[in-house]
Amino acid sequence: MSSCLPLVSAVLTAVGRAVVTRATKTVVRLPCMTRSSEIPADAAPNPHATAEEVEAARHDSKLAQVLYHDWEAENYDEKWSISYDQRCVEYARGRFDAIVPAQVHADLPYERALELGCGTGFFLLNLIQAGVARRGSVTDLSPGMVKVATRNGQSLGLDIDGRVADAEGIPYDDDTFDLVVGHAVLHHIPDVELSLREVMRVLKPGGRFVFAGEPTTVGNEYARTLSTLTWRIATNVTKLPGLGGWRRPQEELDESSRAAALEAIVDLHTFAPEDLERIAKNAGAIRVETASEEFSAAMFGWPVRTFESSVPPGRLGWNWARFAFNGWKALSWMDANVWRHVAPKGWFYNVMVTGVKPS
Repeated sequence: MSSCLPLVSAVLTAVGRAVVTRATKTVVRLPCMTRSSEIPADAAPNPHATAEEVEAARHDSKLAQVLYHDWEAENYDEKWSISYDQRCVEYARGRFDAIVPAQVHADLPYERALELGCGTGFFLLNLIQAGVARRGSVTDLSPGMVKVATRNGQSLGLDIDGRVADAEGIPYDDDTFDLVVGHAVLHHIPDVELSLREVMRVLKPGGRFVFAGEPTTVGNEYARTLSTLTWRIATNVTKLPGLGGWRRPQEELDESSRAAALEAIVDLHTFAPEDLERIAKNAGAIRVETASEEFSAAMFGWPVRTFESSVPPGRLGWNWARFAFNGWKALSWMDANVWRHVAPKGWFYNVMVTGVKPS
């Protein structure tokens, strides 16, 4: 399970709903891609990869990124309870405010912002709505994600354009953007330092980058361990007599297992906060800072989300949804007000990083 979105979104999945990615009938072939120059400008989504393509993706991490995220694109917002209302606007702005110095806030909004690995546009679209930027560009290696992100931006009436692009070769001129952002993207990029050098290139002098939602090495270990244990217990206990109504159909469980196997290929890195700072400085950034979040909330949230995905849609009900949200909210308060003062940064699940291009 990847750190693709905040756990608040996961535990808010309505009525503990488990969403299984569904293949569509339209099949568009996408060539194996390893460099930005090889990405077709008009690349089309490929939501239903063949077995041969999946096998090839095991040996090509960027092809794996395209196949996995094209597969997820149309259902991604529903799966992770992503929205573009006040709930997620406040979440996105909260991540920005947590890592960017307070004196910067008085100069907002930035004129033009870029999101790398935009997914469905969750981070940038909500930041624009929160007053952080006026207009934006979204990029992703997945044509499916770019399609959904630009569609979401248009439906919100925002000034957004999108390109299919490799984060290691950003297709914009030098000194183009005032702000570059990303959420849970760096751990998907093979060469993180190269990508951050590209970020520095396309930023204007004095421009800032903000990347949030990156998994820490310690946090990833306990999240995966808890998720795996929860999945095994839930899928085996529901085999017992009288509990069949709590078990999803086997074909859906098999589909989830295949998705998890491909997800493991696209999750390339975890980070110690100090290592992420070093990488950013090596890329040429100044005023580099990191912050981390979600400790006890992550230990609670990942088993909750995994259990939700193991049972039939609608089986858990609103009482469960309230329990999940209230539990996450209480533990998040504990993390921010207690654990943050006593636990090392690296123990938390997510790490954020910001830096500035020298003037």
